[in-house]
Amino acid sequence: MPRPFPRVRLRSTAAVFTTMSALAATSLGAGPSAAEGDSAAPCALTRTDAHHSEGLDTWNAAYPRPARSLDAVMVFLSFPDAHPLTTPQELTADHFPATTSFFERASYGRFTLRPHALRQWIRMPKPSTAYAIQRDWKPERRAAYLRDALSVADPRVDFSRYDVVYFVADPDAPGVDSDATKVVNLTSPLRADGIDLRRIVTVFEQHPPDRLVLAHETGHVFDLPDLYHRPADGKGDWDTHVGDWDLMGSQFGLAPDLFAWHKWKLGWLHPRQVRCVQDAGPARLTLEPLAAGPGMPTTGAAGAQPFGLGRGTKLAVVRTGPDSVLALEVRGPVGNDVAACRQGVLVYRVRGGAQSGGGPIEVIDAHPHTDACWENSVYPPLADAPIGIGESFTVPGEGVRVEVEARTASGAWTVKIAVGQ
Repeated sequence: MPRPFPRVRLRSTAAVFTTMSALAATSLGAGPSAAEGDSAAPCALTRTDAHHSEGLDTWNAAYPRPARSLDAVMVFLSFPDAHPLTTPQELTADHFPATTSFFERASYGRFTLRPHALRQWIRMPKPSTAYAIQRDWKPERRAAYLRDALSVADPRVDFSRYDVVYFVADPDAPGVDSDATKVVNLTSPLRADGIDLRRIVTVFEQHPPDRLVLAHETGHVFDLPDLYHRPADGKGDWDTHVGDWDLMGSQFGLAPDLFAWHKWKLGWLHPRQVRCVQDAGPARLTLEPLAAGPGMPTTGAAGAQPFGLGRGTKLAVVRTGPDSVLALEVRGPVGNDVAACRQGVLVYRVRGGAQSGGGPIEVIDAHPHTDACWENSVYPPLADAPIGIGESFTVPGEGVRVEVEARTASGAWTVKIAVGQ
C-alpha cells in the first residue's frame, strides 16, 4: 500500500484480525465485569461470540486481564540472509518504557506491563525471504515462521513465566515487511514449557517503529478489537469510525487513550463510576475527565488507587437496543490525550455483537459540518467531535439529547441527558 503521509503509514500497519483457523478465544469464561446488582449492570452489553466482542458482562478467560502486573518477554529473531544493523537493546528502547507508561496512565496505575527483553539475537533456521512475510500472510507460511521461532527460542526462554510473548524480527532483513506486525491467534496452540501459547505478537516494525504500535497490538492480547475501518479494496480512509479517539483505532491519534468503555471492560473503572441513564426524563450528572492528571500513581503504586482516580462518574451510558448503547465521556488534553485537538463530552455508539474491524465502536460527530487539526489529525472530520460547554446535541436516530452546561471548580463537567427527545 502506498505511504505518501504518516497517516497512511498508520493505516497500513494497524493490526488486522488474524487467525490460524476459526478462533477458540471466544469461549465464555467467567469473571464478571459488571456484577449483577450493580447500578451500571443494565447498560452492560452481553459478551457475544464475536471476535473481541465489546460485551462486558463477563470476562473472556482465554485472555489475560490487565488488572494486575503482567510479564512480557521480547525475543529477537535474526536470519541467515542478513546481519542485524541494530541491537536488541535499541529495539527494546523503541517500545519500552513508552508502552508500559501508556498503560499505567490509561489504567490509573492499576496495571503495569513488565518487559523482559533478551539481550542477544537468536538465529532463525531459514532466510527471512523463505517465510514470505506480508500483511495478509498465508497461514502455512505464518505457521512455519512461528514453529521455527518457538523452536529456536525455547531453549533460551522459559515461556511459562510470561503472560505476553513478542517475537521481534530483525527490521533490516530483506524479507521482513513492517505491514505484517500483528497478533496471531491460534486455534491449535503451540506448546512450550508446559503451557499453551494461544496468541503471539509478531513484530516486524522498522527502527524507529510506528508510535505506540506495540501498545495497540498488546491491546488485542487483552481482548480489545480493531476500531478502524478497512476498505474492501484497501483504498480510502481507514479512520472514519473513531478518528483520533482510541489507540485501537489509531496509534497515531492525537487522543489515543482508551475509551471509558474499554477501561470498564478491562477492570480499570469500578461499576460505581459508570452511570446507566434509563429514565425518560432529563438526567443531570457530573462527569469527571477520563484521563488521569499529573497526580496519578506511577510504577509500584498499583495498589494505592484501585480504580479510576477521583471515584466519580467517568462514563455515562444510555441503552439503545438489545446489543447497543450510547456512551458519553469527557476528553481533553491531559495524560495520554495531551495532544487532543478539542475537549468536551465525546459520544459514541457501542455494539457488542460487532466483530473486530467491523465497527464495534463509532464516534458520533457533534459538529458534522466542520473539522479540525488538518495538519496532524488522522481524521479531521472527527477531531472536533466532542460537545463543548454551552452546546447541545441530539444524537441522530436515537432521540437522545445531550446538553453540556458548565464545568465545576474541580474540573468536572455538568451534563444533562434527555432520553426520548
